[in-house]
Amino acid sequence: MPSLSPAALWPILLLSLSNVFMTFAWYGHLKYKTSALWIAIVASWGIAFFEYCLAVPANRMGSEVYSAAQLKTIQEVITLIVFSGFSVFFLKESLTINHAIGFALIAAGAAFVFRG
Repeated sequence: MPSLSPAALWPILLLSLSNVFMTFAWYGHLKYKTSALWIAIVASWGIAFFEYCLAVPANRMGSEVYSAAQLKTIQEVITLIVFSGFSVFFLKESLTINHAIGFALIAAGAAFVFRG
């Protein structure tokens, strides 16, 4: 695994921020189900633009330190973390032990991507 140098940390930070935008783009509209679908689509595309403005540079910079598979794995683990918080705090949904077990298994799989 790469050292935790600034070159290794910036992609993680940018991917984390981009994932917050993407989570709102993909799932934020679920809190406003009475709005017209076309409004949800346009709003989601607008939010996703900012996600891309962060994700593309994160992946470009990250490719200097991480492999593409490692970058994707980092992004997926971040997705689970961000989505868990979003689900509980924004959507007011509960996470169960089955969610925790499933997420832990995904994280365990992610660990294999970073093994030498």
